[in-house]
Amino acid sequence: MNKIVIIGGGASGLAAAISAARCGAFVTISEKNDRVGKKLLSTGNGRCNFTNINASFKDYNTDFVRPVMDRFPPERTIDFFKGLGVIPKIEAEGRVYPNSCQASAVLDVLRLEADRLGVFVKTEFDAVRVQKKGNGFEIFSRKNEKIYADKIIFAAGGKAAPKTGSNGSVYPLLESLGHRITLIKPSLVQIKTEKSIGGVRQYGRVFLSDGKERTGEIQFNNYGISGIPVFGLSKYISAADMVYIDLLPDYTEKEVLEILQARPVQMLETYLVGILNKNLAHLLLKDCKIVPLSRRSDSLSESEIRKIAAKIKCWGFTVTGVMSWDNAQVTSGGVCTDDINPETLESKLVKNVYITGELLDVDGDCGGYNLQWAWASGYVAGKEAANV
Repeated sequence: MNKIVIIGGGASGLAAAISAARCGAFVTISEKNDRVGKKLLSTGNGRCNFTNINASFKDYNTDFVRPVMDRFPPERTIDFFKGLGVIPKIEAEGRVYPNSCQASAVLDVLRLEADRLGVFVKTEFDAVRVQKKGNGFEIFSRKNEKIYADKIIFAAGGKAAPKTGSNGSVYPLLESLGHRITLIKPSLVQIKTEKSIGGVRQYGRVFLSDGKERTGEIQFNNYGISGIPVFGLSKYISAADMVYIDLLPDYTEKEVLEILQARPVQMLETYLVGILNKNLAHLLLKDCKIVPLSRRSDSLSESEIRKIAAKIKCWGFTVTGVMSWDNAQVTSGGVCTDDINPETLESKLVKNVYITGELLDVDGDCGGYNLQWAWASGYVAGKEAANV
């Protein structure tokens, strides 16, 4: 019987454990926290957006995911959780949640199934060293405890949300085995900007100068901007970059201009009422250098009206940085996929070592895509490790 040790008891690690145990392997999860699945509890704002029915290999930063996604697409994820007792609830844009809207329910069914299958969970085991032992491996903890494994599945996550245990501590261990780590940075994270306004939500299009864009609800905060479209672009943005917002994406600039020209005469402080949030409108007008707001709108020149229309369609914000790893949902970058078999997720450098989930240089959009990759990669790696 294969003795498989899974380093990391998060989403991908639990999926790998269940998959391998169902194939008859003896499975141990080594988890650095005092319990498994801590990060999973915070996903989807505590509701656990566990997949997206629209997810395909095209929704990730690399085609590397295609063989695994073909084997374990969103339909299989939904069926997998149905088999564990979770009724899916499909919401806007294909996001899938448990019907109970509780992330704890997803974690509970995974833990119950792992327990039913005899998976041994060793908590507070912080793996720091791996060495060959015969045909297998010895895994040592920070406390110098050790576990023997015929095969290892690394599923410890990246650096996002370090308070949940994902602090990147496994990267050096993988580097010691010869694996390269690509540039890592926070992803699906809020953006800090020079201009800011707190407590405003506005539907719009966020875009970059290279053509990348996302549309959805934008949240304006006292530090900058956030929301799903911002999260989706955050990994491409660095300090001093410009990010642009189209506040009326369903209208052309010409149509916006016509709307403004037809506005009734009023004070400028109410000129955009009914079009934009009042506080957001005031910030935009001031950014157009149209002051004071106490003057009448019929004092606006044609060029000023055109400037407002143009700003509504393309409002530039200078980026001062992104929020910290504590705020990030996902890690951009990770173990270089050139050294991983995309069909099995086995290392090409070290036989009987598998790497899954967020540890790899794989990341997707906001909305269930990254958990879909976690389940799919974990399940495939667990099956391959148990059967090979």
